[in-house]
Amino acid sequence: MARVFRWLVRLTTALLVLAVAAIALVYYFASRSLPDYSTTQQVAGIAAPVEIVRDTANVPHIFGQTNEDVYFALGYAHAQDRLWQMTMLRRTAQGRLSELFGERTLRIDEVLRRFDLYSVAVASVQVQDAETTAALAAYAEGVNAWLAEVNEGALGRGAPEMWLFNHAIAPWQPADSLALLKLMALDLTSNLEDEVLRARTSLLLSNERLADILPDDPTSAVVELPEYAALVPGVPDYTPNMRLASDPLSPFTLPALRGASNAWAATSERSATGSTLLANDPHLGLSAPSIWYLARLELETGGIIGGTIPGIPAVMVGRSDLLGWGLTSAYVDDQDIFIEEVNPDNPEEYRTTDGWQRFRTRDSIITVKDAPAVTLRLRWTVNGPVMPRSTYDLGTITPQGHVASVSWTALSDRDTSMSAALAINRARTVEEAISAGEGFIAPAMNLTLADRNRVGMKVIGALPARDPNHQSQGRLPSFGYLPENRWQGRFPYDQNPLVLDPEGGIIGNTNNKTTDRPFPNHITHLWGDTQRIQRWQGLMQAREVHTRDSFIEAQLDTVSFAARTLSALMGADLWFTGDPAPAGTPERRRQDALTLLAAWNGEMNEHLPEPLIYAAWTRAFQDRLIRDELGPLASEFTHVDPVLIERVLRDVDGAGVWCDVIQSAPVETCTDIARQALDDALIWVTETYGAAIEAVRWGDAHVAMHDHPVLGGTPILEWVVNIRQSTSGGDFTLNRARTSGEDPHPFRNVHGGAYRGVYDFADPDSSVFIISTGQSGHPLSRHYDNLGELWRRGEYIPMSLDPALARAGAVGVTVLEPR
Repeated sequence: MARVFRWLVRLTTALLVLAVAAIALVYYFASRSLPDYSTTQQVAGIAAPVEIVRDTANVPHIFGQTNEDVYFALGYAHAQDRLWQMTMLRRTAQGRLSELFGERTLRIDEVLRRFDLYSVAVASVQVQDAETTAALAAYAEGVNAWLAEVNEGALGRGAPEMWLFNHAIAPWQPADSLALLKLMALDLTSNLEDEVLRARTSLLLSNERLADILPDDPTSAVVELPEYAALVPGVPDYTPNMRLASDPLSPFTLPALRGASNAWAATSERSATGSTLLANDPHLGLSAPSIWYLARLELETGGIIGGTIPGIPAVMVGRSDLLGWGLTSAYVDDQDIFIEEVNPDNPEEYRTTDGWQRFRTRDSIITVKDAPAVTLRLRWTVNGPVMPRSTYDLGTITPQGHVASVSWTALSDRDTSMSAALAINRARTVEEAISAGEGFIAPAMNLTLADRNRVGMKVIGALPARDPNHQSQGRLPSFGYLPENRWQGRFPYDQNPLVLDPEGGIIGNTNNKTTDRPFPNHITHLWGDTQRIQRWQGLMQAREVHTRDSFIEAQLDTVSFAARTLSALMGADLWFTGDPAPAGTPERRRQDALTLLAAWNGEMNEHLPEPLIYAAWTRAFQDRLIRDELGPLASEFTHVDPVLIERVLRDVDGAGVWCDVIQSAPVETCTDIARQALDDALIWVTETYGAAIEAVRWGDAHVAMHDHPVLGGTPILEWVVNIRQSTSGGDFTLNRARTSGEDPHPFRNVHGGAYRGVYDFADPDSSVFIISTGQSGHPLSRHYDNLGELWRRGEYIPMSLDPALARAGAVGVTVLEPR
């Protein structure tokens, strides 16, 4: 027995030693790709030495003698810290994910190939101005210089993920950067899904009830449109979903998670400092690492600093000494679906205004890991690429004998958006930046500007010109062979909305409605916000003058205007009612919850129970309102719509009828539905987060999900690569923290202001910024998540252009010398 025990001890010891050795070996190979920031390298492609000074937060401050050398070093720094992220974004745009991930991503690649984003990016390289062409080439050379260094120095293949997904990395090309900008446009638009959902819903509802559940901005009149069944006959009332399943690698996200952002600026008259102020926090999906990368570039026109996107050689949001610029999604209706009739006698032809015409076609081969290659026959009509029925649920609204094509501004092969972005970086005044924005095509954005004397906001991006007689005004799919439905080019840039030097001294946008212009000069029918703007207006008008700190306070505000409104309306007939009830009963639990909500001010604080009770209540309330009318289609409405609920509870245009369950004999009232929904919510909350309703926390449900897109779901590794944080805020707070809307964790925070910046032009170097994770994309780097906790707490880091300050606490200085 003793001998057996000794051998067991020896075996156990040997296994432990082997495990430790294996972990050490894995760490060694993974850590080989950690860059050395304190080094001197000789590289080809620069004219003179360049310095990359990394400050205490690992923000690179790049100093070179020419713009080309600075862009070279930016490409080098991006590749040092985010090589895996850059190659994945490029693969996504090219439709080549399946080479690494097999059949899992085949349908994603199929859609990207049909959009053909990469081909139009390649074509667009030829139309960039000379400065942009030089910048793109220099940036690509910088990325490739780091790739050469990785190969020559055996630096762990450049990123730890490369060990798990081994593949050759093609040299970076100028077209790759343009393709990433088009991929950003894909992330920020949802017009296709909106058209499909409106069409599907209109097949089940009257126009009056359609106006409730898919309302226009409440400040505008409802426009009467033809019913989709009359517009496009032959479509069944309901067809099950066909779209792609959710995948972290997919660039297609729910419309509710598409572009949102905040930006506002104050003139010197409304600033306590005597000069202008600007705040901006563009909202995108949360991930680890963040899509944003902070950088400072010392160009020939002066220094600029702000948020870049790895793979793109532009400071997308940021400032110089003289000018600040911020972006919010303009919500331009820049996509249309066309129903194309296929010739029943020749499937290679489709109907046009001049009769039958052949599809333009091209074959495309998708290489699939561990599976045979797939050949696609790509097809185009005069309106745009033909998309498969499974994409965007197009099959649910396309009659037999027809296909759906798509028009989209981002499909331009003469896209000068990159030239415009770099021209804005060089601008010195508001007027120069507005002029520079003329070449911007997609994604359409609100460009908020502040120099030391003026502030302004201009919509940049192509606005499709539609015929005033368009059958659906672009809100529903329409027949592509009718001339009145086709696009007629784009509106001139001077017709894009512009506000300069506002009379009240403050300008801002929370994706709210920016113009009252009627169709076809309307921008869009579907704006991105009706709630945050109410809170923002109150905060801005509460002070006669503002400071950097008051702008920060507004940027971090977590009071929900929607919560204040809806909780009062839903509880109007429930507050302090009912007979006394013993502890532990549903009646007592309901009374306790209402008592908590009655004293609540709408603050979505992570440490409070009220936000969780309210969020679960409104979600259950909306589901009870729409489930009986819409059936399975109700699951498409994943997020609460405050406008719908307010219309119902105020019985606007007869909307109170939603409260009656049409399948039941009794006539239910809105008070009945509110009470039942509250009980539903409390059961869910107590079963999920604990029986003591006063002890639950919003932050337990509202966890920020900074997940690694590839390794985030891998056991063990997920604990290394994912960043999870309890957070305040909600769907309708200025500090917007958009929830997933999907069971079993509908309130997880998956979309928010991953970049925040506040700029004070009385003292530009007192400006501040932050991103949601860290600068490095390497999970073993101390800079992988070091900024994340600051971001969660609402703190910032200095945004200074002072070289001495950057050097004083530098974590490393890289010197690049000409080879």
